[in-house]
Amino acid sequence: MESGKTSMDPGEIEKFSKIADEWWDPFGKFKPLHKFNPARLAYIRDAVSTHFGRDRLAKAPFSGLRLLDVGCGGGLVAEPMRRLGAEVVAIDAAERNIKTAAVHAGDAGLDIDYRATTVEALVASGEAPFDVVLNLEVVEHVVEPAAFLAGSATLLKPGGIMIVATINRTLKALLLAKIGAEYILGWLPRGTHDPAKFLTPDEIDRSLGAAGLTVTAHAGVTYNPLMDLWKIADDTDVNYMAVAIKPGIIS
Repeated sequence: MESGKTSMDPGEIEKFSKIADEWWDPFGKFKPLHKFNPARLAYIRDAVSTHFGRDRLAKAPFSGLRLLDVGCGGGLVAEPMRRLGAEVVAIDAAERNIKTAAVHAGDAGLDIDYRATTVEALVASGEAPFDVVLNLEVVEHVVEPAAFLAGSATLLKPGGIMIVATINRTLKALLLAKIGAEYILGWLPRGTHDPAKFLTPDEIDRSLGAAGLTVTAHAGVTYNPLMDLWKIADDTDVNYMAVAIKPGIIS
C-alpha cells in the first residue's frame, strides 16, 4: 500500500462513529460484545501468558508487556488489558470512539494511551514495536485486509504475539452472524457486517504468513442459546481467532 494511504473504510468509520456513545451500555447496540467479551478475554489472557511464560492467574500477568489494541472502539478490550498489567496503546480511526473510550478509562482511573489514528499512520511515524498486537473484529471492516495485517505485523516485536479475531466466510456465518444477529435477533444494527468481507482462516493464515508471522493456533467462539453463553470451542465456522508469532528472540 502506498505511503499515506490507509486500509480503513470511511463508510465503516462513519457507521461506528454514529453509535460511539453506546459502547458501554451492556443492553444497547453493543450488547453482543459485552456477552462475547469474557470468552475472548480469557483466551487472550491464556495465550499471551503461555507465550511469555507468565502465570495466567497472577494479579497482573501482562506486567512489563507493551500492547497495541487495534480498532479499540470504546475500550472494551483495552481496559481489561490494562488491568492485566500491560502498557496499552489503543487506536481507532473513529475519533468519537476514542473520546468515549478515554472518558470511560479516566472515570475508571486507568491510564491508557488512546489515539485516533490507524495502523498505517503508526508505521509511518516510526512507532516503537509492541510485544502484543490485538486485531479483534477489525479485519472484516477494512478495505485491504492483507495490507492491514502486514502493517500490524510491522508493529510487532520479534518474538511478539498477534491475535486476530474475525468472522468466517461460510453459509453458517451468513445465517448466524449476519441474517440471524442483525435481522432476526436484532443483536446488532442492520448493516453492521458485509458478508463479502468475511475471511476464512486459510485467507487470514496466508496474509499473516506473507507478513512474516507464523500461525500457531485457531479457536472458535460459539454461542449456547440455552445458557445464553459464549465459549471457546473447536468450531471455527462462524466466529474464530487466530494466534500468530513473529519469529525472533523475545526481548
